[in-house]
Amino acid sequence: MPVNLYPATKSYLLGDLLSKVSRSFYLTLAVLPASVRTQVGLAYLFARAADTITDTDLIKQSERIIHLKNFQKLFILDTIDWKIVRSIQTALISHQALPAERILLEKLEDCFQVYLECELSDRIRINDLMVTLTKGMEMDLELFQGSTAKNIIALKTQKDLSTYTYYVAGCVGQYWTNLMCANLSSLNQWDVEKMSAIGINFGKGLQLTNIIKDIAKDLNRGRCYIPTSLLKTTGLSPNDILQPESWDSFQPVLNTLIQQATKYLDQGWDYTLAIPRSEIRLRLACMWPILLGGETLKLVQNSPSVLNPNYQTKITRGCVYKVISLTTISCGSDFVGTIYWKNLYKQLTAR
Repeated sequence: MPVNLYPATKSYLLGDLLSKVSRSFYLTLAVLPASVRTQVGLAYLFARAADTITDTDLIKQSERIIHLKNFQKLFILDTIDWKIVRSIQTALISHQALPAERILLEKLEDCFQVYLECELSDRIRINDLMVTLTKGMEMDLELFQGSTAKNIIALKTQKDLSTYTYYVAGCVGQYWTNLMCANLSSLNQWDVEKMSAIGINFGKGLQLTNIIKDIAKDLNRGRCYIPTSLLKTTGLSPNDILQPESWDSFQPVLNTLIQQATKYLDQGWDYTLAIPRSEIRLRLACMWPILLGGETLKLVQNSPSVLNPNYQTKITRGCVYKVISLTTISCGSDFVGTIYWKNLYKQLTAR
């Protein structure tokens, strides 16, 4: 039986569902202030549902685009069109191999019921987030139609990469900032517009970290998120990257991406330190992904196997425990956390 992070009757179902869909995310919510858990939890579940639609490979890409556009409509219309919800469930549930994805889709109607019980301002923020997120997923599906390991399709410019990372993660930083400022009196002194802009780059840094660690995995799906304009600076094409003889040429490209991600995460660190010390829970919820992201980038930077599709770039459980225990014991201390982060930053930007 999961610990009930959601004491209100309307939200108990949400907590139970989150514990089944993502135990790690469910536990992360435990550090957030209670006043924002339902909104963050709902946003996560809706984003995960959209991601499931996008990634259900057993359905034609063209059909997934239709279902994704219909899912997006649910956050644009004034009322929930339950026919759309059920059509998505009917089309996708039977194709889910992972129990978590199946359960989420089965409970999608319940998620929207909880959503309808939220304050109007919270629903508007979730709507804005989901419309933007699904644009990124739609961009994924449309850009990479017909892509395979032998027919790799790539983003063209660094502007395209910036747009994509905003759609799928930067907007989350924006949502997070607006939500926290609206619900936590301790953030009354924040300049919401300024902090939202920093929050966008924070989110983009986390997404760019994911792109970097999954380079080989994505290439084997025919997807290259590294812009061809950047690859051309070293004479490479997307199809060259996985060739063993390309490693030396690719390293400068990899270092450029790592340094960009690190600079974004450094802005995230400034964002974190701007949170009042009294909001320890909120600080920890920001510190953890930054420090774990930095450790992931360090692992990639020092790994000769990053372009091996059979190699999984994943920090150890011991490293995760170290980050969580150090920051928790020090109560999100500026001093302790900053020493850790600045040491990572120095290593990652030294090349």
